[in-house]
Amino acid sequence: MAGWVLCTTLVLAALAGALGETRYEKFLRQHVDYPRMATPAAHRYCETMLARRQVTGPGRPCKPSNTFVHAPAAQLAAACSQQPDAAGMHSTPSAMSLTACRLRGGDTRPPCNYRARQAQQHVRVACRDGLPVHLAGTFTAPQ
Repeated sequence: MAGWVLCTTLVLAALAGALGETRYEKFLRQHVDYPRMATPAAHRYCETMLARRQVTGPGRPCKPSNTFVHAPAAQLAAACSQQPDAAGMHSTPSAMSLTACRLRGGDTRPPCNYRARQAQQHVRVACRDGLPVHLAGTFTAPQ
C-alpha cells in the first residue's frame, strides 16, 4: 500500500513539473482575462472561461467561485508593492473591472453551472517575490 501511495505521489509530482507552471503563471491563467474575452453566449462567460483556462474540467470537481480581473497583469502585480494589511495581503490602489463567477446550486460535480456578476472593485492578493500568486478577495472601498 505504501508503495502505491509513493508511486502515485511521484507521478502527480512529475505531471505538475511537466506543466512547468509557476504560481504566478497559475494565478494569471485562473484570474486574469485582459482584454475581456468575448463569448458567443455572454451568459456562458464563466463556464467557457473556467473550462478554457482548465480551472474546471472532466474528473475535477466544480470550483465554488472564481474571479476574473479585466486589467493588465502589470496592474495586479503593482499591488504587491502596496503596504500589506494585517493578514499580509496587498490591495490594488484602484478599483478594477472584474467578473465574479459563483457556482449555481450545491452540486460540485460537472457539468458546472455558474452565475456571473460584473463589478468594479479593489482586488486583494497574496504575493511572493513581488508577484501575485493568490487572489484573496475583492472589496468596494468605503466612501
